[in-house]
Amino acid sequence: MLFDVLAEPTRRRILDLLLERPHPVGELTARLGLTQPGTSKHLRVLREAGLVQVRIDAQRRWYELCPAPLAEIDTWLTPYRRLWATSLDALELHLETMENDQ
Repeated sequence: MLFDVLAEPTRRRILDLLLERPHPVGELTARLGLTQPGTSKHLRVLREAGLVQVRIDAQRRWYELCPAPLAEIDTWLTPYRRLWATSLDALELHLETMENDQ
């Protein structure tokens, strides 16, 4: 499941880096402070989940973000955001009331 893939902090960090722009494996390895095999393992999991795609340019493999699966998560989260927004609005009102009472 996609949430299992995203639960791993290193994979989320890779997605954050790829949000900026495509990166070759070597750059990702350096930015993450991992070994090349460790980085490749995470990239394979992300690729199998459809979150990244690879483009081969000569001897370099460039990885880039595939946003479609993230859009599916965003759609799924929409009704929950309404719950959070209502709770946050109530908290804001409560804090304003407390401020005015002082």
